[in-house]
Amino acid sequence: MAAIDSTPATVEINDAIFCTHLKEQCTDCDFDGREENDSFYGYDSIDRAPIECPASTTNKDGVYQCKKHGSAGLYHPVTAICTRLTRGCAGCNQCYGWKKQISRAIVAAKKNRGKN
Repeated sequence: MAAIDSTPATVEINDAIFCTHLKEQCTDCDFDGREENDSFYGYDSIDRAPIECPASTTNKDGVYQCKKHGSAGLYHPVTAICTRLTRGCAGCNQCYGWKKQISRAIVAAKKNRGKN
């Protein structure tokens, strides 16, 4: 009998999605989460540089946290429950502040578009 792969195709960290390599756009697994992340944060999708997920680990509960500050990314990959419901908003907004990063990437893409 073949083993069933229970690894999720994507990882959600503080409301943004990434591939299992923690990349917003990944050629290894043919993944591009830019459109979905743009849409979630209320932006029209644009061809922009992908946001960078900082070095992250999972804690004993399986919750992603940044290595720099040790703060959680608010999402438990096994139970698929936002930990804000039980732990308060403890996400590392310095590292997982995706809306600001996406906004900057969109502005940069629009500037570069005007130069071509």
